[in-house]
Amino acid sequence: MIRHMLHLRSPGNWINDPNGFLYYRGLYHLFYQHFPYEPRWGTMHWGHAVSRDLVTWEHRGIALYPSKYWDQNGCFSGSAMEHEGALCLYYTGVRYEVVSPEDIHRSIDEQFEASQLMLVSPDGVRFDNTQKRVIIPPITDPETGDRRHTRDPKVWRGADGRFHMVLGTTVNGCGRLLFYESPDGLTWTYQNCCTGKSAALGHMWECPDLFFVDGAWVLCMSPIGFQWEGKAVQQSVCAVVEFEEISAALTLPQDFSLIDYGGDLYAPQTATDSEGRRTMIAWMRMPRPVDAETPWSGLMCAPRLVEVRGGRTAFPMHPNVRAAFQKPVPCDAPFEAGVPCLFELRLREGESVSIGGYRIALCGSCICTDRSGVCERADGLTMQAKTPELGEAVQLEILTDENIIEIYVNHGACVLSQVIYEWQNGLTFPAQTDVRRWEMEQPV
Repeated sequence: MIRHMLHLRSPGNWINDPNGFLYYRGLYHLFYQHFPYEPRWGTMHWGHAVSRDLVTWEHRGIALYPSKYWDQNGCFSGSAMEHEGALCLYYTGVRYEVVSPEDIHRSIDEQFEASQLMLVSPDGVRFDNTQKRVIIPPITDPETGDRRHTRDPKVWRGADGRFHMVLGTTVNGCGRLLFYESPDGLTWTYQNCCTGKSAALGHMWECPDLFFVDGAWVLCMSPIGFQWEGKAVQQSVCAVVEFEEISAALTLPQDFSLIDYGGDLYAPQTATDSEGRRTMIAWMRMPRPVDAETPWSGLMCAPRLVEVRGGRTAFPMHPNVRAAFQKPVPCDAPFEAGVPCLFELRLREGESVSIGGYRIALCGSCICTDRSGVCERADGLTMQAKTPELGEAVQLEILTDENIIEIYVNHGACVLSQVIYEWQNGLTFPAQTDVRRWEMEQPV
């Protein structure tokens, strides 16, 4: 059985969005978008992994695969929920109307349609793909939503005991959320919608996630075409929002924050952990596969908490991740790329750090990073990145692994994460700076 520690990736080939993340029967279940045949995007399946602690993951094979008319060209993203002891998976099924003759895993000119389906597993182990059902057929009214681009159902049980669902879609060039409700998780009724006021908020809202934490409702989503610092980006955003659950009335805020400032993180999904804490995990995009005996592309970030501090979201390192680093290491010990490592230090204006060729500096009250020394330039890969303004001194927790670095600033007030392809040797820290370093007891 294939196992990974800390940063889950597929056993080989392609992985993208996390799906169906939940704590069920004493295990964390994480499903994920998976193309099992090549390290590139293709006909989507749901891979499946489990963990007892959010640190060590064990792959359980493929849970969902195309098997019905409505999902014959892909089982797209969705969520999971426990109901009466069973595990209910909700997802978007895709059917191509015209298939590319050169690549059966793609349609021509976006000629496809999307439906919302569900599958019930009695135990989180058995997934009978012959027993799927359509719960929301393709949308036919273009003033409600898009027949092709309506996807990614996130389902939860409300305080009223009913089941609620939010979907992402697009209408007239603006992103929109669709809300549905159900008395039993099986029969769903359209309830309400919330639409962006301009294309600046993105023209398609993917992977919506709406939840209540620290006395506030938080909306996370991944809008395509979102305007950030004057240009259209495809990044995941979040904000504290006003939401009335019974009527599904949502009021958007004046502005959103990026969930991560490194440019690679996308499609986050949250769940409550065994202690009731809201926990997030997300996909780290890679522009090219990692060359290995079995090439692979994409991995998950380490689990993070979601908190609301002073009306704004924060994403501190999950306590289970921090607790996994119990082995103190001298800060000047050789840096080994394949060994998960945690550094803690403070930076002041003008100071900088180099970890294996990756540079971090505090410049003008922002954390600025440069990965040009550890990655070749590639389409979609941002070499330099920065956080919002922070202050004169910042506390950093820096998590490194073979193909990723995650920088938690001021205990998660903001996070900057990026993928890495080839670490260098060497560590450089500011003089007179107290640096603490730990490794995991049993690194991969």
